Amino acid sequence: MTVTETDPSESAAVPWGRVGALVGGQAAVQLGSFALLIAMNWTAVQLGGAGAVTLLMLAATVPRALMLVFGGALADVLGPRFVLLRTTAARAALLAFGAVVTATTQQLWPLVGIALLEGVLLGMAGPASGTLLPRFARGDQLARANSAYATVLRVAPVLGAPAGAWLITVGELWVAMLTAAATGVVWLGCLLFITRGFTRPARQAGGRSLVRRSGDGFRLLARYPRLRWMFVASLCLDMAFSWPVEVALPLLVHERGWGVGAVAMVLAAFSLGALASSALGAAFAHRIPVFFRLVVTGAGLAAGITVMALMGSPGALTAVAAGVGLMSGLNGPAIVTLYQQATPEGRMGAAMSTLALAGIGAAPLSIALFSSLSLVLGVERTWLLCGAVAAVSPVAAILALRARPPAGDPGGPPAGGDGTESPRPAPSAKDSSKALAVPPVPPVPPVPASDRDDRDDRDGVPPEAGSGRPVPTAPAPAGHPADTAGREPPPRGAPHPSGEPVPLPT
Repeated sequence: MTVTETDPSESAAVPWGRVGALVGGQAAVQLGSFALLIAMNWTAVQLGGAGAVTLLMLAATVPRALMLVFGGALADVLGPRFVLLRTTAARAALLAFGAVVTATTQQLWPLVGIALLEGVLLGMAGPASGTLLPRFARGDQLARANSAYATVLRVAPVLGAPAGAWLITVGELWVAMLTAAATGVVWLGCLLFITRGFTRPARQAGGRSLVRRSGDGFRLLARYPRLRWMFVASLCLDMAFSWPVEVALPLLVHERGWGVGAVAMVLAAFSLGALASSALGAAFAHRIPVFFRLVVTGAGLAAGITVMALMGSPGALTAVAAGVGLMSGLNGPAIVTLYQQATPEGRMGAAMSTLALAGIGAAPLSIALFSSLSLVLGVERTWLLCGAVAAVSPVAAILALRARPPAGDPGGPPAGGDGTESPRPAPSAKDSSKALAVPPVPPVPPVPASDRDDRDDRDGVPPEAGSGRPVPTAPAPAGHPADTAGREPPPRGAPHPSGEPVPLPT
């Protein structure tokens, strides 16, 4: 038997055309989504004030968070193509219908209904969307692809927010809703190309129900230490970021009398820093060690968040915010990449659902927890506490890099030299002349029938089939195929009596 070697560049080739379509399609749909978010919130303010906005946000986020759990199971059972094509088409149709409804009525209840249904569809589609990039890229190339994806996610709110404000100014809500529906159609067209050739996973007889499988993401965290520690790293950073950015920054600026312009300047500096480092990662992530992208930047984020609370001028606070953004643009994609690489095959949907749930659930939890603490500790001390929470992330990242798959687990890929889970590279084709030739093992010479009958009669064992007497077939020993003719299985590596070779142990 001869094993032909392949070139690793061919076996690990990345279909950048599909990756580009994925990133471009997400850019379009995210721009439309953020524009719609601004337009819907502004309309809700006009219809019912702060209470209407709160109701609208709850209608959008709570169903989405709940459906993320089922969305992961759906992606693993039905496949990403089945889930994404249907949810994306349904969302585009929903928004088109919503544009007609909002053009003919000026009430809050249609907005709440549309937000609720859209949240359900987005929750179902989220984990399936997260399984796409690992299908196209492996190892360091997956880090580049995730960085490009993160760049799009950071650009979308920067461009989508003013676009939504402009749409609501020149037209009405139905214009923004129709625009979001159009971007959804663009994303649907990209998905048709991206997922071409995808097949649905094979059905397993007697498999668990969808409700039982909805908890698979948490079971993965319990079984796989690397997934568990990466989840902790991500959750701690999300917890540490949400309250300072959304609540504490305006309060801190107001306490120090800097004016509202300082808030805009700090947020812009952070966004630009994160955008720059995400773009850098899209080009050079494969050249930056994973320890730097994951641990060093995590420590830098914790230090930056802590120092921001102590800055005495708007300029210094802005400079530190830019540095925090630079670290964030490298750290976020690194967390996602290592999490995806540590996920066992066929469970990506369940794994991504828990990671997405951490991101969505961290914001309200952070705001509720740290806002309550700030009433006792004050804004600055609570901000410093957020820095301490962020410091848990690099520690968890180190533990994740040191973790190994559970004993006896067949699905975990080997750990690469940089601590990431990466597929084992194939040998180079330059040495194809040195193909691995496995010498055939000569067959065991048969025992003459006369000797065999004499031996069997001496041992008191019935002769095998062919001597005229029936032979009961014993179960084959573990590791060997059963021999239906009643003969002993041949040695491992020797030709089987049927003519098929028995594979050598690997």
